[in-house]
Amino acid sequence: MALKFSNLPQLYAHPFDTIIDVRSPAEFAEDHLPGAINLPVLDNEERARVGTIYVQQSPFLARKLGAALVFRNAANHIETQLSHHEGGWRPLVYCWRGGQRSGSFTWMLQQIGWRAEVIEGGYRSYRRLVKQYLYDDPLPFKLVALDGYTGTAKTELLARLQTRGVQVLDLEALANHRGSLLGEQPGGQPSQKAFESALASAMCALDPARPVLVEAESSKIGSLILPPAVWQSLCQAPRILVTADIEARTDYLVAAYDDILSDAERLQDRLSPLRFHRGHDVVDAWMAQIAEGNKTALTRALMEQHYDPAYEKSRRNHQFDVIARVHAASLTTDGLDQVASEIEGVVVQL
Repeated sequence: MALKFSNLPQLYAHPFDTIIDVRSPAEFAEDHLPGAINLPVLDNEERARVGTIYVQQSPFLARKLGAALVFRNAANHIETQLSHHEGGWRPLVYCWRGGQRSGSFTWMLQQIGWRAEVIEGGYRSYRRLVKQYLYDDPLPFKLVALDGYTGTAKTELLARLQTRGVQVLDLEALANHRGSLLGEQPGGQPSQKAFESALASAMCALDPARPVLVEAESSKIGSLILPPAVWQSLCQAPRILVTADIEARTDYLVAAYDDILSDAERLQDRLSPLRFHRGHDVVDAWMAQIAEGNKTALTRALMEQHYDPAYEKSRRNHQFDVIARVHAASLTTDGLDQVASEIEGVVVQL
């Protein structure tokens, strides 16, 4: 009998040794249960071929071909990736809707003697639980927003605070993006569904009895959209404001964004559209600094002429409860340790 899970924390607390996603690699790449491995019983081309036969010829022919392919691929997985497992191994299997692909593979594993089970409703039931958790149910956490101008090392402070035992939710890490115009990271961003899976998994691991420190963000991180409940909670969260002199912020960003600042073509491509917002003269000056390789001058100009004005405009449109202001005398290692210590002191009192 397939296993039914009523909520996301219950699913994440499963007692199984391995989660196996038997969908095609393309389906798996878009999104999957956190920690799942992909053992497709139909690859991308095979799945498309079976689907075409189902529509254009007959369901019977499609099922016959699908069965042959599924059992052939499943046998290969058992002989290779799964050959090292002992008799007590417990896998949990799912496909798109908990149907023939996962059912057939689970049956084979059970015949061997492994204690395999299948998720009722497959990936579709998992997505319903993610949607329920992120979009329908009230968030059970008290968020505290770490706020400040671009260049105040908020992301690095989150990492330092996490090592100190502060409960942290790093949205930019989950989105694989630094949250700004020049914030792209190697590897690109996950899909919206994969982002939501990672976000839900991270949130389910948090303790609702303790405050959660999160960096103040817009409603989008790169191309990814924060679920409305998360965004609204972030807007209403009390704030710890980090400040630093522009010289310190400039030095910090020149080091932190060196990969982007060293890529002149990419910089020009990203900054050119701002002509309509900041004017041709301003952007022409940026382009000249890029051509000169003057990273420090460009970074400071971007803050003074783009990032800081955008931040100030955003803050004028919202009212926030600032519960603490922490000034960084420097953004060096020692300076960040001192700021992290002060922020930790604020959070533990909440």
